[in-house]
Amino acid sequence: MTETPKPPAAAVLDALKNVSTATLTTQLFKRGFRNTFLTGLAPVNAEAAHFAAPAYTLRYIPAREDVAVPDVWADHEYPQRKAIESAPEGCALVIDSMGDVRSGSVGDILIKRLQVRGVAALITDGALRDTPAIHAMNYPAFCAGAAAPASVATLYAADLQVPIACAGVAIFPGDIMVGDAEGVVVVPRRLADEVARDAGEQERFERFVHERIEQGHSTFGTYPPNDETLAAYETWSEKE
Repeated sequence: MTETPKPPAAAVLDALKNVSTATLTTQLFKRGFRNTFLTGLAPVNAEAAHFAAPAYTLRYIPAREDVAVPDVWADHEYPQRKAIESAPEGCALVIDSMGDVRSGSVGDILIKRLQVRGVAALITDGALRDTPAIHAMNYPAFCAGAAAPASVATLYAADLQVPIACAGVAIFPGDIMVGDAEGVVVVPRRLADEVARDAGEQERFERFVHERIEQGHSTFGTYPPNDETLAAYETWSEKE
């Protein structure tokens, strides 16, 4: 297992939860990070997609017939089942399923257990099974598809709390996962505080830009802003 960094303050997580993943990818791009959005993943229920939480990681490898058998589900140390019972309250369980959508990484019963235990979200680059039931839970669950077969049909859980790849993005335990109806982005833990601050300011400025566009202003000189627009924004900020 990898040592997990201390999570950010609750106010930082709240700030990240209340900005869009689009805003966060822009902030990360400005800092040189190009590969932070988990492409191809979508929420099972877009109305229950917003969350921000530290990553708790689970890694699958391809199933092999002598070990990937239903009996592993009774093994308290099997990483998949252990993750369901050990992922801390407030974290997001992030699963590296190698993009394999032939079987469900987990199903509705295990997700219900996460929900009851206070785990903030589940993300996998594989499939989920029982998606109609998961949709009804109003729980932040993100996946690359739906599949009826159980995980052991194609997957075997190998590790907990190690660096993983999820949808082609590097995820380290303790990184901050943020989700909305568009998908999931990872914010490196060391950047969480400053990204939360600057993302909030970016969205505030973009509210002003929306108003300017609605008033008939061209995007030229407005987005990005010229000196006149910046001066107007300062005046607008003082009145808001």
